[in-house]
This record gives sequence, structure tokens and C-alpha cells, in this order.
Amino acid sequence: MTTHPGRHELGQNFLVDPDVIDAFVDLVAATTGPIVEIGAGDGALTRPLQRLGRRLTAVEIDHRLVARLHRLTGPAVEVVHGDFLRHAPPADPHVLVGNLPFHQTTAMLRHVLHAPAWTDAVLLVQWEVARRRAGVGGATLMTAQWWPWFDFRLVRRVPATAFRPRPGVDGGLLTANRRARPLVHHVDRGRYQSFARRVFTGRGRGLPEIVAAAARPLTRARVEQWSRRNGVPATALPRDLTARQWADLFHLWSDARR
Repeated sequence: MTTHPGRHELGQNFLVDPDVIDAFVDLVAATTGPIVEIGAGDGALTRPLQRLGRRLTAVEIDHRLVARLHRLTGPAVEVVHGDFLRHAPPADPHVLVGNLPFHQTTAMLRHVLHAPAWTDAVLLVQWEVARRRAGVGGATLMTAQWWPWFDFRLVRRVPATAFRPRPGVDGGLLTANRRARPLVHHVDRGRYQSFARRVFTGRGRGLPEIVAAAARPLTRARVEQWSRRNGVPATALPRDLTARQWADLFHLWSDARR
């Protein structure tokens, strides 16, 4: 267990709970391919990940910790000094892992989702972000916009006591897997994401009213018929839809435009 202090300006909250570390590494062990660790910090995850025997790249922004990582891991791990938000991801399939700085969670997740080659991601983020990203208690716009291509799952809650220094909120262990068969074709990503934004931010009381106003030429009657067929209550809001319902609604709108 480490008590190496984190730098406040970098949002460093190091993971120190061995049970959480074990659970994290077990999730990574279930994947295949090279590993890229985001914000390796003091190596709390890097060292056990190294034991998986896979190619491992550790990206760390703090130069003090880069030197420490070199000493701890040796030549078997490629340690990169840099900001992950500016780091060019590998072009080959790989697995992304990391205990993300809580204050940069949204920016980093957006960067991750735009990266083209990774197959699986195991990430530790703020608890509320993890819940909403997985659609628990209602999805966010970001989740709705990326669900056709990624499956998000909430694994477990991680108490604030598992970190040093202790953050003001709990964390959440989240996995994301690139779908082998996307629910919406890649060429339609721009149109789908624009559609999802209009619907998600639309106004109205209940899904049929919201969609009819935000996604013409779909009519309220047609959305009501779709809702009944898919078991979606008339009072439901866009945040209540599942990944497959979002994709199906987009296809309904695309057909109506034709």
C-alpha cells in the first residue's frame, strides 16, 4: 500500500485499497491485447497489471512519478511522460485502463470515445459519472450518443476511503466494450448523434411530444405507436431509453425521412 501524496492541481487521488486493485486487475485479465494505462500515477495498478505478462504502456503527466515508474517497473513497461488528452493512441487493437482524475473525467471519457482502435476499457471514475454513463438511474447525453457503438457497464462502487488523498466523492468502476456489431452503422454516426442531441435536449411532456417536436417528420402518433410496441411508457423521457431503443428510434426517424 502506498501513501505517496498526490498533487492537487493534477487531481491525483491514488488507489490504495488492495481489494479494489484486485477487482480492477481481474477485469483487465478478462480482456486480450496490449494495455495502455491512463495516468499511471505511483504504479498501484501498473505493477499488478505488469504481472499479466502483456505489453503495457503507462502514460503519466507528472514527471516526478514518471521517474518513480521507471524504477518500479523496469524496461518491461513503456513509461510515457505526457498528457493522455494529447497522447496519440496506438493504431492497433488495445485495452485502455485507468484511475481517471475526477476533475477531468468528462474530458477524458470524450477523448477515449473518439479514439478508434481500443476494444475494451476498464476505468475508475466518479460514482455518479459511472452510474449515468452505464444508464443506471437515467443516461446522459454522452451515453445516448455513443451507446450504439459501446456497451457501458457499472461494476461496483469504490468508497472514497480507497484513495489517498481521500476525494470528496466515491468512485465507480466502469467498463466499456466496443460492440462487435454496432446498433447503428458507422457511416451514420454524425446523423445519429445529431438526432440524439436534438431529442435529448428537446422540450415536452413525455417522449412522443418531445420526439415529434425535435425530430420531424416523425409524428406524435407514430412515436406513440412505437412506444407501445417497445413497452416505453408515454411519460418516459429520453434519458429513460435503452441503447437498443435509441437505435430503433433513430432508424424509425430515418425511415420517416425517406
